[in-house]
Amino acid sequence: MKTIQLLNIPNFYTSYYLLGLDQIYGVKFKMDANFKRFNNKPILVFKINGAIAIIDNDDPSVINQELYEMASVYFVTNKLIDHESYEQPKVKPLYPHYPVNIALLYCRIFGWNLFRYLKFKDVFQQVYILLRRPSYQQFKRSFKKDNFIFFSSNIWKKEPVTNQIRAAFIRFCKADKRIVFKGGFIPRSDGNNYGFDTELNNEKYSPKLFSKFSAKSKIVLNNPAVCGAVSWRLAEYLNQGLFILSFPFKIEFPQNFKQDTEMHFIDQTMEYKAVFDKVIDNPAYHEALATNGKNYFDTFCTPQAQAKYVVESVLINRNDVAAVLKK
Repeated sequence: MKTIQLLNIPNFYTSYYLLGLDQIYGVKFKMDANFKRFNNKPILVFKINGAIAIIDNDDPSVINQELYEMASVYFVTNKLIDHESYEQPKVKPLYPHYPVNIALLYCRIFGWNLFRYLKFKDVFQQVYILLRRPSYQQFKRSFKKDNFIFFSSNIWKKEPVTNQIRAAFIRFCKADKRIVFKGGFIPRSDGNNYGFDTELNNEKYSPKLFSKFSAKSKIVLNNPAVCGAVSWRLAEYLNQGLFILSFPFKIEFPQNFKQDTEMHFIDQTMEYKAVFDKVIDNPAYHEALATNGKNYFDTFCTPQAQAKYVVESVLINRNDVAAVLKK
């Protein structure tokens, strides 16, 4: 199998896949004029054995139909359930993943082409963002946690339901005397906090500090992000072996999560108390879900595992199974 050829310069959202693809197969860059307009966007275009594939990490809206027609397989981070655009046959879902620090790899892959095809300020911004992200590591298994909860998030202008879910979680954690809570809403820059002033936290957390505090949490909350997208926090939580409390997903995964096995699903905020009671009173349940979630990550979600999933899906789609690299 030939080395993977990258046909555009994506932004930091695709860092996880650049890392995995390079580690397993090796990547080279050659700008294709057809995809130049997708530079510095959350879209990675690559070619392997003559087949073009797309990795689309954007928030869910609709498939870019022009790219879809050119692709052998069109991978999406946010494959919305029961959405016509995402039901097309070449569209495949991705496993949870998150941006990681690949600043050196990014510069090595694209080199001086960064300044040839991107503005200087865009190159600086991408490197700055990558450097602030934690480097990828496969976390060791450590499921014993104190009753500490860390939760910090923004207040979104166009996601009132998400805001209410998060606010109720913050209020519950602050009120429960069994819990040591850290976090809250980050105040909005426009000063309009949509009535959540009592849930505010004036402390801001860098991505690395956010990851550090999350790893200590006994329970972490996952809820749909913008337009029903999955937050990159989910993949970090799974990697860290945390007990994940989640509202139902609005997107598909290649392997969906099982209730009471890999994470605990609820439908309403009034269920917070019952979950916390069960987790605190039943350490075995807490450890079982955290363990199974970590197993899910280690099996399907590492950069190497996802690179193999992506490449093998492309080759199988072209009836080229014999060419799949087995490692």
